[in-house]
Amino acid sequence: MNTVIGLVIAGAGGLLGVLLVVALVFRAMWRVAEPNEALIISGFKHEPVEGVGESMGFKIVTGKGVLVLPGFQKVRTLSLDANETELDITCVTTQGIPVVVKAVVIYKVGDDFVSISNAARRFLDKAPAEVEQKIKNVFEGHLRSIVGGLTVEQMIRDREALTERTRSHSAEEMQKLGLVIDTLQIKEIDDPTGYIKSLAAPHAAAVQKEARIAQASADREATEQEQASEALKAAARREAEIKKAGYQAEIDRAQRDASQSGPLAEQIARQRVVEEQTKVAVLEAQRIEQSLQAEVRKPADAEAYRQRTLAEAERDARISRAEANAKETQLAAAANADRVKVEASASAEKIRVEAEAQAGSTRAIGTAQADATQARGLAEARATEAHGLAEAASIKARAEALAVNQEAVIAQQLAEQAVNIVAAAAKPIGDIDNLVVLNGTEGVQDAVLGSIARGFTALQALRSSLAPSPAVPVAQNGRAETAPEEPPAPERIRRTGAPG
Repeated sequence: MNTVIGLVIAGAGGLLGVLLVVALVFRAMWRVAEPNEALIISGFKHEPVEGVGESMGFKIVTGKGVLVLPGFQKVRTLSLDANETELDITCVTTQGIPVVVKAVVIYKVGDDFVSISNAARRFLDKAPAEVEQKIKNVFEGHLRSIVGGLTVEQMIRDREALTERTRSHSAEEMQKLGLVIDTLQIKEIDDPTGYIKSLAAPHAAAVQKEARIAQASADREATEQEQASEALKAAARREAEIKKAGYQAEIDRAQRDASQSGPLAEQIARQRVVEEQTKVAVLEAQRIEQSLQAEVRKPADAEAYRQRTLAEAERDARISRAEANAKETQLAAAANADRVKVEASASAEKIRVEAEAQAGSTRAIGTAQADATQARGLAEARATEAHGLAEAASIKARAEALAVNQEAVIAQQLAEQAVNIVAAAAKPIGDIDNLVVLNGTEGVQDAVLGSIARGFTALQALRSSLAPSPAVPVAQNGRAETAPEEPPAPERIRRTGAPG
């Protein structure tokens, strides 16, 4: 039993080994064509392919597998990949102008069996450089032939036609080679003689002219837009400055009114009190007011008018100068003129308000000074009147006393001034620096007494001159009575009580 089992196992193992060997041999004989290649199998006679001559004698396999018997058949691979070749061909146009045509050709072996067969017969086992050179030779000949029948202008303006003609002319020869053209592109047409550049010069100049015109137009439109924008900005700034100046003027006016309200109220109160106290000062106040009008307000108005006139003249000058400039300068000058006008108006208003305030203050001060001057004048007049009345009363009393007892009045006045008179008579003695006395103490006494005696003599003479002449009475018998004889001077001195 075990022997049978061992034989079965050995037989199964031998069968598996045979199957494995068969599989390996089959795998070595089985060839599969890749998507980008074709298998060319030669060795046995194969069935003819439609469109291919009977003399082909080889088999073409694409996209599938095939069993190849080693030693009896040979398998080679033909690539179906796309190849690229650059062309750089010098040609001569129908005008006799040499040009260099640069192109690129992308080609490959056709997918049909006829193309694969033709390519296999010609390029199998060939180096890629040899295939590329054959392709260049084909296209160089056709390009030179086609370019020789065209002008430079036709080549430049209709490059697609040149491409199509080149492709159509070379298609038949490429088909014989088993190749198809995937794409053919003319990259560049170069002109060593400069004909193309000269041909393009007028068009380039026209294009440049149009470009410059377009640029100038764009610059002009941009400048106009910028000027319009600047004008709007200037107008906005002008409006803002005007409003700001107006607000500032109102603020200044309010501040002045607020700062002057207290003093102005006090001045008004004082003015009312003064007007109630002194009605006489109204005419003088009116005169001072007229003087202030002539000296303060009119010059202030004249200065305001001068400032306004200068501002208007400056504005007109700026406007006249701005007319010669561009629109932007004109708008800027107009905005500046408006600003100057507003500033001039604000300055004139400020001067006028200050002048009115100064005039009111000066008028009030003048009124107060007039009242004070009038009061001082009235007081001085009353004092002068009182002094004059007192002097008149004194003179009247003296006159009445003289009329009643003239001698007594004169004696009293002389008695009042006797000391001064005697002192004046003795003054020469007091002014002597050195006095030489010859007879001693008696000499000094004689000198002093002599000075005093001279003083009394002068006093007696003054009294005599002031005393009225006595009336000469008329006697009944027609003769004048003689006046009593005047006593001697010493006696008169004793009567008046003067020192002897």
